Amino acid sequence: MMKVLWNKNAIAGMLLVMLMLMLAACGANGETEGNGAKAEGATATPAVQSPSPAPSEEAASSGETTYPYSVTDGTGTEVTFQQEPSAIVTLVPSETETVFAIGAGDRVVGVDEWSNYPPEAADIAKIGDMTTNIEAVLALNPDLVLASASMNGDAIAKLRELNVNVYASEPKTYDEVIAKIEEIGRIVNENEEAAEVAGHMREVREEIETAVQDADKKRVYLEFSPGYTVGSGEFLDELLTMAGGSNIAGGQAGWYQVNAEEVIVQNPEVIIYPDFGEEKSSILTAIEERPGWEAIDAVKNGKMVMVTNDPLVRVGPRLAEGLQELAEAIHPELMK
Repeated sequence: MMKVLWNKNAIAGMLLVMLMLMLAACGANGETEGNGAKAEGATATPAVQSPSPAPSEEAASSGETTYPYSVTDGTGTEVTFQQEPSAIVTLVPSETETVFAIGAGDRVVGVDEWSNYPPEAADIAKIGDMTTNIEAVLALNPDLVLASASMNGDAIAKLRELNVNVYASEPKTYDEVIAKIEEIGRIVNENEEAAEVAGHMREVREEIETAVQDADKKRVYLEFSPGYTVGSGEFLDELLTMAGGSNIAGGQAGWYQVNAEEVIVQNPEVIIYPDFGEEKSSILTAIEERPGWEAIDAVKNGKMVMVTNDPLVRVGPRLAEGLQELAEAIHPELMK
């Protein structure tokens, strides 16, 4: 295994990647979606189940939600809402973004420290970061808490013991993200708005898949936190395929530490890494210092592309933007 280079910004970035993907979003997560960091619920992570099949767009947008409304969430728990939620707390950024995107942002009374989008989230009460402050949540008297099934396991259990309605999800595919957005729309009675967001996400995917369908799949290496890549079974792997790439790390499941020598053997044509807001990317610096990597096609040909971090690692509406940016990085000639 290669030596991992760490610094303050890199660690923060890694936590973001796990917040919804992980090793545990892939096993245990940070505030990013994925892998390698200990998630907030790592000691009490519920069994994660796939969401129910998404209803048709017509069903999602027809009429208003009838209450009481019951739904089985990603932990296999049936949650019943007696009336339309009026006070919402989100424990991860993707859920904050989802609620605002479907028109219920004015009902959000608490968010986690990592919720930085939309800008309005900055003025909302904070209820913790990777560790949820249960007392702070209770003080806001929410009738809906939105959470990640794997990253917020401990908080979910504690809040449910206190009879707080928690809807937890853990989408692993683009379609499951869309289904989650539509379901949250039904829970908060914003069906038409949720259907519009879902429709846009489907349109973006269709446009990209059409654009790259006849192109040769390029070998791509992703490094979304210092020293870690993502393999099969995670939505980033699926997005890469949709964008016309072939993930060289796809032979192994989940998020895992990079084997520097194996990357040389796989010889990626494109290397993609996130923008953590550093003066120079710590990931790019590490890549440039790794022995033998100068022979990799992507390095030799200058095909190392930095992409916006948050939209691509948060399982919310902006995942469509992340998919678009991936496609532009892999097949710029087709994404005009």
